[in-house]
Amino acid sequence: MKFAVSSWSFMQYIRAGRMDYPDCIAKAKEMGFDAIEFAAFPEGVDPIEYAKMLRAESDRVGIPICNFAVGADFLNGSDGDTAAEIAKVKTLVDAAEIMGCQTLRHDVTGGPRPRTWQGYDTVVGKLADACREITEYAKAKGIKTMTENHGLFSQDSLRVEKLINTVASDNFGQLVDMGNFLCADDDPVLAVGRCAPYAFYVHAKDFIIKSGNSADPGEGFALTRGGNFRRATIIGHGSVPVVQCLRALKSAGYDGYIAIEFEGIEDCIEGIRIGLDNLKHYVAEAYGG
Repeated sequence: MKFAVSSWSFMQYIRAGRMDYPDCIAKAKEMGFDAIEFAAFPEGVDPIEYAKMLRAESDRVGIPICNFAVGADFLNGSDGDTAAEIAKVKTLVDAAEIMGCQTLRHDVTGGPRPRTWQGYDTVVGKLADACREITEYAKAKGIKTMTENHGLFSQDSLRVEKLINTVASDNFGQLVDMGNFLCADDDPVLAVGRCAPYAFYVHAKDFIIKSGNSADPGEGFALTRGGNFRRATIIGHGSVPVVQCLRALKSAGYDGYIAIEFEGIEDCIEGIRIGLDNLKHYVAEAYGG
Protein backbone atom coordinates (compact mmCIF):
# COMPACT_ATOMS: atom_id res chain seq x y z
CA MET A 1 0.00 0.00 0.00
CA LYS A 2 1.29 3.44 -0.94
CA PHE A 3 0.29 6.69 0.74
CA ALA A 4 -0.66 9.82 -1.17
CA VAL A 5 -2.09 13.20 -0.25
CA SER A 6 -4.57 15.30 -2.18
CA SER A 7 -3.67 18.92 -2.91
CA TRP A 8 -7.17 19.65 -1.58
CA SER A 9 -5.82 18.85 1.87
CA PHE A 10 -3.69 22.02 1.70
CA MET A 11 -6.53 24.33 0.60
CA GLN A 12 -6.67 26.02 4.00
CA TYR A 13 -3.12 27.32 3.46
CA ILE A 14 -3.60 27.95 -0.27
CA ARG A 15 -6.66 30.13 0.36
CA ALA A 16 -4.76 32.04 3.03
CA GLY A 17 -1.86 32.70 0.64
CA ARG A 18 0.56 30.61 2.70
CA MET A 19 1.10 28.03 -0.05
CA ASP A 20 0.44 27.65 -3.76
CA TYR A 21 -0.22 24.51 -5.79
CA PRO A 22 3.44 23.82 -6.67
CA ASP A 23 4.36 24.18 -2.97
CA CYS A 24 2.15 21.16 -2.22
CA ILE A 25 4.57 18.90 -4.08
CA ALA A 26 7.58 19.63 -1.89
CA LYS A 27 5.44 19.60 1.25
CA ALA A 28 4.06 16.15 0.38
CA LYS A 29 7.59 14.84 -0.08
CA GLU A 30 8.73 16.46 3.18
CA MET A 31 5.84 14.89 5.09
CA GLY A 32 6.74 11.40 3.92
CA PHE A 33 4.10 10.68 1.28
CA ASP A 34 4.81 8.38 -1.65
CA ALA A 35 2.86 10.52 -4.14
CA ILE A 36 0.60 13.53 -4.51
CA GLU A 37 -2.81 13.90 -6.13
CA PHE A 38 -4.03 17.15 -7.62
CA ALA A 39 -7.67 18.13 -7.19
CA ALA A 40 -8.44 20.52 -10.05
CA PHE A 41 -6.29 23.54 -10.97
CA PRO A 42 -6.55 27.24 -10.08
CA GLU A 43 -9.24 29.10 -12.01
CA GLY A 44 -8.25 30.52 -15.38
CA VAL A 45 -5.04 28.60 -16.00
CA ASP A 46 -4.32 26.71 -19.21
CA PRO A 47 -4.58 23.08 -18.04
CA ILE A 48 -1.94 21.79 -20.45
CA GLU A 49 0.65 24.42 -19.57
CA TYR A 50 -0.12 24.14 -15.87
CA ALA A 51 0.24 20.36 -16.03
CA LYS A 52 3.67 20.78 -17.65
CA MET A 53 4.75 23.10 -14.84
CA LEU A 54 3.55 20.70 -12.12
CA ARG A 55 5.21 17.73 -13.81
CA ALA A 56 8.51 19.60 -13.98
CA GLU A 57 8.24 20.43 -10.28
CA SER A 58 7.33 16.86 -9.30
CA ASP A 59 10.32 15.58 -11.29
CA ARG A 60 12.57 18.12 -9.58
CA VAL A 61 11.34 17.22 -6.10
CA GLY A 62 11.25 13.49 -6.79
CA ILE A 63 7.65 12.55 -5.99
CA PRO A 64 5.10 11.35 -8.58
CA ILE A 65 1.66 12.82 -9.28
CA CYS A 66 -0.53 9.73 -9.07
CA ASN A 67 -4.07 11.01 -9.67
CA PHE A 68 -5.95 14.00 -11.07
CA ALA A 69 -9.43 14.79 -9.70
CA VAL A 70 -11.57 17.13 -11.81
CA GLY A 71 -15.09 18.46 -11.97
CA ALA A 72 -17.67 17.59 -14.62
CA ASP A 73 -21.43 17.70 -15.07
CA PHE A 74 -22.78 15.76 -18.04
CA LEU A 75 -26.31 17.08 -17.57
CA ASN A 76 -25.78 20.78 -16.89
CA GLY A 77 -22.14 21.61 -17.60
CA SER A 78 -21.00 23.66 -20.62
CA ASP A 79 -24.49 25.23 -20.74
CA GLY A 80 -26.07 21.82 -21.13
CA ASP A 81 -23.88 20.84 -24.10
CA THR A 82 -22.82 17.32 -23.13
CA ALA A 83 -20.45 16.95 -26.09
CA ALA A 84 -18.63 20.13 -25.04
CA GLU A 85 -18.42 18.92 -21.44
CA ILE A 86 -16.95 15.60 -22.60
CA ALA A 87 -14.41 17.47 -24.74
CA LYS A 88 -13.42 19.56 -21.70
CA VAL A 89 -12.78 16.43 -19.64
CA LYS A 90 -10.76 14.87 -22.47
CA THR A 91 -8.46 17.90 -22.34
CA LEU A 92 -8.01 17.22 -18.63
CA VAL A 93 -7.15 13.60 -19.48
CA ASP A 94 -4.40 15.07 -21.68
CA ALA A 95 -3.23 17.10 -18.68
CA ALA A 96 -3.24 13.96 -16.52
CA GLU A 97 -1.06 12.20 -19.09
CA ILE A 98 1.45 15.07 -18.99
CA MET A 99 1.61 14.84 -15.20
CA GLY A 100 2.21 11.10 -15.37
CA CYS A 101 -1.01 10.17 -13.58
CA GLN A 102 -2.18 6.57 -13.55
CA THR A 103 -5.79 7.56 -12.86
CA LEU A 104 -8.24 10.41 -13.36
CA ARG A 105 -11.39 10.93 -11.35
CA HIS A 106 -14.19 13.09 -12.72
CA ASP A 107 -17.60 14.04 -11.37
CA VAL A 108 -20.70 13.10 -13.36
CA THR A 109 -23.43 15.53 -12.24
CA GLY A 110 -24.95 17.34 -9.30
CA GLY A 111 -28.37 16.23 -10.53
CA PRO A 112 -30.99 17.21 -13.10
CA ARG A 113 -32.23 20.81 -13.24
CA PRO A 114 -35.14 21.06 -12.76
CA ARG A 115 -35.46 17.82 -10.81
CA THR A 116 -39.16 17.20 -11.64
CA TRP A 117 -39.75 13.62 -12.83
CA GLN A 118 -36.06 12.93 -13.14
CA GLY A 119 -34.33 10.52 -10.78
CA TYR A 120 -31.07 8.61 -10.97
CA ASP A 121 -32.53 5.79 -13.04
CA THR A 122 -33.80 8.35 -15.55
CA VAL A 123 -30.36 9.80 -16.31
CA VAL A 124 -27.87 7.01 -15.54
CA GLY A 125 -27.77 5.91 -19.18
CA LYS A 126 -26.75 9.37 -20.37
CA LEU A 127 -24.14 9.65 -17.62
CA ALA A 128 -22.76 6.23 -18.52
CA ASP A 129 -22.47 7.11 -22.21
CA ALA A 130 -20.35 10.16 -21.33
CA CYS A 131 -18.18 8.21 -18.89
CA ARG A 132 -17.67 5.45 -21.45
CA GLU A 133 -16.52 7.87 -24.16
CA ILE A 134 -14.03 9.49 -21.80
CA THR A 135 -12.65 6.23 -20.45
CA GLU A 136 -12.13 4.87 -23.97
CA TYR A 137 -10.15 8.02 -24.78
CA ALA A 138 -8.14 7.70 -21.56
CA LYS A 139 -7.47 3.99 -22.02
CA ALA A 140 -5.48 4.71 -25.18
CA LYS A 141 -3.21 6.86 -22.99
CA GLY A 142 -2.82 4.22 -20.27
CA ILE A 143 -5.02 6.11 -17.79
CA LYS A 144 -7.92 4.58 -15.87
CA THR A 145 -10.91 6.81 -15.14
CA MET A 146 -13.18 6.83 -12.14
CA THR A 147 -16.32 8.22 -10.65
CA GLU A 148 -16.39 9.10 -6.96
CA ASN A 149 -19.09 8.90 -4.32
CA HIS A 150 -19.37 12.67 -4.38
CA GLY A 151 -21.87 15.47 -5.01
CA LEU A 152 -24.93 14.01 -3.23
CA PHE A 153 -26.87 13.01 -6.37
CA SER A 154 -24.35 10.33 -7.36
CA GLN A 155 -22.98 9.62 -3.89
CA ASP A 156 -24.83 6.59 -2.54
CA SER A 157 -23.01 3.30 -3.01
CA LEU A 158 -25.93 1.70 -4.84
CA ARG A 159 -26.07 4.57 -7.34
CA VAL A 160 -22.32 4.55 -7.92
CA GLU A 161 -22.36 0.79 -8.41
CA LYS A 162 -25.20 1.14 -10.92
CA LEU A 163 -23.27 3.74 -12.92
CA ILE A 164 -20.10 1.63 -13.02
CA ASN A 165 -22.01 -1.45 -14.13
CA THR A 166 -23.85 0.55 -16.78
CA VAL A 167 -20.58 1.87 -18.20
CA ALA A 168 -19.32 -1.75 -18.13
CA SER A 169 -15.68 -1.01 -18.97
CA ASP A 170 -12.63 -2.57 -17.37
CA ASN A 171 -11.05 0.90 -17.55
CA PHE A 172 -13.77 2.62 -15.50
CA GLY A 173 -14.05 2.16 -11.76
CA GLN A 174 -14.39 4.10 -8.54
CA LEU A 175 -12.48 6.44 -6.33
CA VAL A 176 -13.78 5.05 -3.05
CA ASP A 177 -13.94 7.87 -0.51
CA MET A 178 -14.64 6.16 2.80
CA GLY A 179 -15.85 9.40 4.42
CA ASN A 180 -17.99 10.84 1.64
CA PHE A 181 -20.65 8.16 1.96
CA LEU A 182 -21.73 9.83 5.21
CA CYS A 183 -22.68 12.99 3.30
CA ALA A 184 -25.52 10.94 1.82
CA ASP A 185 -26.17 9.09 5.12
CA ASP A 186 -24.82 5.88 3.59
CA ASP A 187 -23.20 3.58 6.17
CA PRO A 188 -19.46 3.49 5.28
CA VAL A 189 -19.11 -0.15 6.38
CA LEU A 190 -21.81 -1.36 3.99
CA ALA A 191 -20.91 1.14 1.29
CA VAL A 192 -17.17 0.43 1.16
CA GLY A 193 -17.88 -3.29 1.27
CA ARG A 194 -20.20 -2.88 -1.72
CA CYS A 195 -17.86 -0.64 -3.72
CA ALA A 196 -14.45 -2.13 -2.86
CA PRO A 197 -14.42 -4.49 -5.89
CA TYR A 198 -14.59 -1.44 -8.18
CA ALA A 199 -11.85 0.56 -6.42
CA PHE A 200 -9.06 2.00 -8.55
CA TYR A 201 -8.06 4.54 -5.90
CA VAL A 202 -9.04 5.35 -2.29
CA HIS A 203 -9.52 8.48 -0.22
CA ALA A 204 -9.10 8.27 3.54
CA LYS A 205 -11.27 10.91 5.19
CA ASP A 206 -13.01 11.30 8.52
CA PHE A 207 -16.13 13.12 9.70
CA ILE A 208 -17.61 13.89 13.08
CA ILE A 209 -21.33 13.06 12.83
CA LYS A 210 -24.04 14.37 15.14
CA SER A 211 -27.71 13.52 14.97
CA GLY A 212 -29.93 15.95 13.13
CA ASN A 213 -32.38 15.55 15.98
CA SER A 214 -29.97 17.42 18.28
CA ALA A 215 -29.10 21.11 18.50
CA ASP A 216 -27.07 22.65 15.70
CA PRO A 217 -23.41 22.30 16.80
CA GLY A 218 -22.51 25.54 15.01
CA GLU A 219 -19.60 26.72 12.91
CA GLY A 220 -17.76 24.08 10.93
CA PHE A 221 -20.70 21.71 10.59
CA ALA A 222 -22.83 21.16 7.49
CA LEU A 223 -25.92 19.07 6.89
CA THR A 224 -25.94 15.63 5.31
CA ARG A 225 -28.62 14.92 2.75
CA GLY A 226 -30.78 13.40 5.48
CA GLY A 227 -30.35 16.34 7.86
CA ASN A 228 -27.64 15.08 10.20
CA PHE A 229 -24.68 17.30 11.12
CA ARG A 230 -21.21 16.55 9.76
CA ARG A 231 -17.81 18.12 10.19
CA ALA A 232 -14.64 16.93 8.50
CA THR A 233 -11.80 16.16 10.90
CA ILE A 234 -8.45 14.41 11.32
CA ILE A 235 -8.39 10.75 10.33
CA GLY A 236 -9.05 8.76 13.48
CA HIS A 237 -10.83 11.60 15.31
CA GLY A 238 -14.28 11.10 13.80
CA SER A 239 -17.02 8.60 13.13
CA VAL A 240 -15.67 6.80 10.05
CA PRO A 241 -14.72 3.16 10.85
CA VAL A 242 -11.43 3.45 8.99
CA VAL A 243 -9.95 0.08 9.96
CA GLN A 244 -13.11 -1.78 9.03
CA CYS A 245 -13.24 0.02 5.67
CA LEU A 246 -9.63 -0.96 5.06
CA ARG A 247 -10.41 -4.59 5.87
CA ALA A 248 -13.17 -4.54 3.25
CA LEU A 249 -10.75 -3.13 0.70
CA LYS A 250 -8.19 -5.80 1.54
CA SER A 251 -10.81 -8.53 1.15
CA ALA A 252 -11.55 -7.20 -2.33
CA GLY A 253 -7.85 -7.34 -3.20
CA TYR A 254 -7.20 -3.60 -3.27
CA ASP A 255 -3.51 -2.73 -2.90
CA GLY A 256 -3.20 0.65 -4.66
CA TYR A 257 -2.80 4.19 -3.38
CA ILE A 258 -4.67 5.41 -0.33
CA ALA A 259 -4.74 9.20 -0.29
CA ILE A 260 -5.50 11.53 2.58
CA GLU A 261 -8.08 14.18 1.72
CA PHE A 262 -8.17 16.45 4.76
CA GLU A 263 -11.03 18.97 4.94
CA GLY A 264 -11.15 19.75 8.66
CA ILE A 265 -11.08 23.08 10.48
CA GLU A 266 -7.93 22.06 12.37
CA ASP A 267 -4.60 23.41 11.08
CA CYS A 268 -4.20 21.54 7.81
CA ILE A 269 -0.52 20.65 8.20
CA GLU A 270 -1.10 19.26 11.68
CA GLY A 271 -4.26 17.53 10.49
CA ILE A 272 -2.45 15.87 7.61
CA ARG A 273 0.53 14.89 9.78
CA ILE A 274 -1.57 13.30 12.53
CA GLY A 275 -3.86 11.71 9.97
CA LEU A 276 -0.96 10.10 8.12
CA ASP A 277 0.48 8.70 11.33
CA ASN A 278 -2.91 7.25 12.29
CA LEU A 279 -3.56 5.92 8.79
CA LYS A 280 -0.25 4.06 8.69
CA HIS A 281 -1.16 2.31 11.95
CA TYR A 282 -4.65 1.47 10.62
CA VAL A 283 -3.28 0.05 7.37
CA ALA A 284 -0.81 -2.09 9.32
CA GLU A 285 -3.66 -3.37 11.48
CA ALA A 286 -5.99 -4.11 8.57
CA TYR A 287 -3.45 -5.39 6.03
CA GLY A 288 -0.80 -6.79 8.37
CA GLY A 289 2.83 -5.82 8.54
